[in-house]
Amino acid sequence: MIIKEQKPNFAFLLVLFTGCAIFLFLIDKIYEIISMIERIATNAKVNLVYVETILKIIGIAYIAEFASQVTKDAGQGAIASKIELGGKILILTMAIPILTVLIETIIKLIPS
Repeated sequence: MIIKEQKPNFAFLLVLFTGCAIFLFLIDKIYEIISMIERIATNAKVNLVYVETILKIIGIAYIAEFASQVTKDAGQGAIASKIELGGKILILTMAIPILTVLIETIIKLIPS
């Protein structure tokens, strides 16, 4: 708080550095989680393309949230909302193939 009042530019860089450091600290755990999910998907004979797409969607959500929070901390709420909107559009775009397969599967289950 004191740094933010005295040197707002430095405070912003400190917040950004701290967020990146925490992310880098957790990268090993994230890798373990991704490996576990891929092993479960392989054992369940799920197409890995769908699992990878879902993991990418989750990654986009986290990155967009982080960027939005950093931008809000910098006092740029309007830009933060644009980042959130961009993240949501990217997520929707990546989810279209999965939604298509899901709808096709449901249609096949419906007796004609």
